[in-house]
Amino acid sequence: MKFIEKFNSIRSKNSALCIGLDPDPALFPPSILTEKNPALKFCREIIDATSDLVCGYKPNSAFFEAFSGQETMKELREYIGDELITIADAKRGDIGNTARMYARAFFENMGFDAITLNPYMGYDAIEPFASYEDKMSFILCLTSNPSSKDFEELSLMRENTGTHLSAQSLWELVAEKTNEWNENDNLGLVVGATKPGTFRRIREITGIPLLVPGIGKQGGKITDVVGYSGAIIPTVSRSIIYASRDKDFAEAARKKAEEFVKELNYSH
Repeated sequence: MKFIEKFNSIRSKNSALCIGLDPDPALFPPSILTEKNPALKFCREIIDATSDLVCGYKPNSAFFEAFSGQETMKELREYIGDELITIADAKRGDIGNTARMYARAFFENMGFDAITLNPYMGYDAIEPFASYEDKMSFILCLTSNPSSKDFEELSLMRENTGTHLSAQSLWELVAEKTNEWNENDNLGLVVGATKPGTFRRIREITGIPLLVPGIGKQGGKITDVVGYSGAIIPTVSRSIIYASRDKDFAEAARKKAEEFVKELNYSH
C-alpha cells in the first residue's frame, strides 16, 4: 500500500495529527531515568497513551543517535507496528551511493513508511529514496526555524520567456523541482506552520502532500495550515510529549493530543 493510501485510511478513523518523538533525557520524568532504556520506555508510554488519536509518529533520528542508538529507533518502529504511519525525521541528503545506503537503512532495515530529506545536493540525492515507490519522502522546502531566511527565502532571478527575468524564492524553486521529480507520486514537502502565509502559494505550485512541523512550542497554529487542498499532516512534538515532566507525563500527553485533535477537527 502506498503511503498516501495508508495515511488517508488512518486519518478517516483517527485524525491527521502526527506526533513527533524527540526523546531528550534532560526532559524525562525522574522515574523514567531509572529504566534500562529510558528513551524507549518514554516513547512507548507516549504511544500507548495516544495511538488511537493520531495518524502516526515521527521519531527524530538525532535524539536516538545521540543517546541510545539506531537500534532503539528500530525497536520503536517495530513497537509502533504497521497500523499507523511512521516517518523518520532524518533530513538526509547526500550523493547517490550514500543516499542508497541511507534509503536502505531507513526503508528496509528499520521499515519506516517515510523520511525527511534535504534537497540541496539535487535529484541524485533524492532518487534512491524515490525509487521505493510505496514509501514517501518529504523534501525540506520552507522550514519553521527563524534562520530559514538565510537560504530558503532568498530571491532568485530566473529567465522565463525570452530575455525577461522574474524573481522567485528558493523555496518556490524547491517546490517546483520536487513536483517535477515526483514521477512515482511519492514525494511531499516539509513546510513549517510558522509560515502560514506561504500555503496558498505552495498549493498554486503543487498539490503533493505536506508535512507541517512547528506547531506548538515554535509558535505555529493548526488553524492556520489546515483547510487547503491535498494531504496535510500537522506534526506536534514537544507540546505533547513534554506536557508534563512528572509521573503523569503519558496522561498529560494524551490530554494535550486530544486538544490538538479537537482543534484540527474544528478547523476542518
